[in-house]
Order: sequence, then C-alpha cells, then structure tokens
Amino acid sequence: MYSVCSVGTPASSYDLVILAAGMGSRFGGVKQVQPVGPHGELIIEYSAFDALRAGFDRLVLVIRKDIEADFRATIGKRLEQRMDVRYVFQEINTNLPGSPAIGLATAGGQVPPGRSKPWGTAHATLCARPEVRGPFAVINADDFYGASAYQTLADHFKVSADNAMVGYPLSQTLSEHGTVSRGLCVTDTAGRLQSITEITKIEKTGHGARYTDAAGRAHQLTGNETVSMNFWGFTPTIFPQLEAQFHAFLKTRGQDPTAEIYLPTCLSELNESGLASIILHRSSDAWFGLTYREDLAAAQAAIGALVGAGRYPAPLWK
Repeated sequence: MYSVCSVGTPASSYDLVILAAGMGSRFGGVKQVQPVGPHGELIIEYSAFDALRAGFDRLVLVIRKDIEADFRATIGKRLEQRMDVRYVFQEINTNLPGSPAIGLATAGGQVPPGRSKPWGTAHATLCARPEVRGPFAVINADDFYGASAYQTLADHFKVSADNAMVGYPLSQTLSEHGTVSRGLCVTDTAGRLQSITEITKIEKTGHGARYTDAAGRAHQLTGNETVSMNFWGFTPTIFPQLEAQFHAFLKTRGQDPTAEIYLPTCLSELNESGLASIILHRSSDAWFGLTYREDLAAAQAAIGALVGAGRYPAPLWK
C-alpha cells in the first residue's frame, strides 16, 4: 500500500479534476491509457503523483460511460490505493437545461439532431460539480504539466479566492506531427491576463509558429506567447457561472452538431466582463502531451530524462 507520507503530507488538501472524456480520435485510440514511464506508468499517474505532493488528495475523473471499464481497470486500479478517486460522466445530455444536474440526464434536456459527442471542456468541468468539495484544479488527462504547476496552484489557493491559470510558452507546447489548438493569452504591460483566445490549427515553423484564421489570413507567432493548456484553479463558485455560460451557448450555437464550449473562452469572457478575476501564473517546468500517436515516443523520452535526473522514482509508486 502506498503511503502519502512518502511524497510529503501537505497541510491543506484540494481536489484534482481530470478531463478524460476526449475521443482520442487523432491519437488513434484511448490515449489516456498509453504507458509513458519506464515501468508502464501513464501520464495521468505522473499528474496524480505531482498533485499529491502539492496537496491534492482527491481525483475526480470526468469520463464517458462507454470507456468506464477501461478506466476502472487501468486508472482506478493504479490510483485508488493512493488517492480518493471519484468518477463522473460527461454525456451529450448531461446538464442540459431542464435536466438533472447530477449524473446522466435521461429526461428533460433535448439533444440537437446530429450531435454525437459532448460539448467541450467547459461542459466537462461543469459535469464534475457533484464530486467537488472545495478549491480544485482542472487538467487534461493526456497532458504532462510538471510538478511546479501543481505547487504553484496550491500556493495560490492558500492566499487567494480568485480563479487562476498556469500558462506555458507556446514553443514548448507544439507538436512535430501536426497542428494543435491553444488558448492564446493577451496580457498587459504588467503581465496581468486580459483575454484568452482559442486558436486552432497552429503549426510549428522554423521561426516559431503560424495559424490561419477563419477568413484564410495567415498569422505568425514567435513561440514566446503564453498559452493556456487547460491547467486551471477554481473554487466551486465557478460552477453557476459556467452553467449560465453553457446555457447561453446552447441558445446561440446549440444546433451546430460540432460546436464546443471551451474553458479558455468562458474564463476570458468572465475576466473581461469583470465577473471573475483570473490570476495568471507561468510554469517553470516543461509541458508535453499526446496529441498524435507519434508524440508517444517523445513523451516516453521526456519522462525517461526526468527519471534519470532524479525528479521521479522508478517505479513511480515505490
């Protein structure tokens, strides 16, 4: 049995919400269960390990019902002896207006014709509401954020009730194997967050990056821009705000079978309107993730380097 004391026992405890309902279509399978560590560890295990050391002692896994068996056999089996693990389900009809807010909504809300997948990261976060106790972080299941990001957020919770985001330099979040979507942060001269714009189809170039907007115009990026990688810090007061935004989104874009509501967009709107404040932190650790199957080898090499440098034990939970 794993002992919490072996990685430190922080004075405070927080929840870690992990968004893991993604289809994994670009990766070619359920990418959250691909081993990256030298002893078969998953990226999500390194996230849990780093989070636990910083004071996050409970996992809330947001998944789809159809992949529950895989998650319980892999994620649950590995983590339930180390942390309190809860499951919630993001389905198309969860949290639709007029339907139950908890669990699967089987009546009330109407799913638009042609809709085949849930509604995006803001909706996924909203689905976690029944299991969240207090201050909580939100991350992607297939992203490695580094230990400093969790500690930064835990330190933030100790002194502030504001929302928070841990950002990363764009250059270290690009893939060699295809385009990516990122939340591009605009800051003022003092480094305070002003807005976040979701940019799609960003590709790496020899001098930074570029993307093409909806009008077909090409835009160049230096690579030094701060981007959101869906590493957020919230209190439960965010839930009614996200719910209001989700319902407004459904009224304007709910009939679009592919439209999604993104956390960066929601938080940017709340920040710009003055309804919520977001404190921007920047991580001192590297980020990497599994967007494409070809990214797996690079992730395994990066973990191997961190283990070799003594940043993580091998096996991880020894």
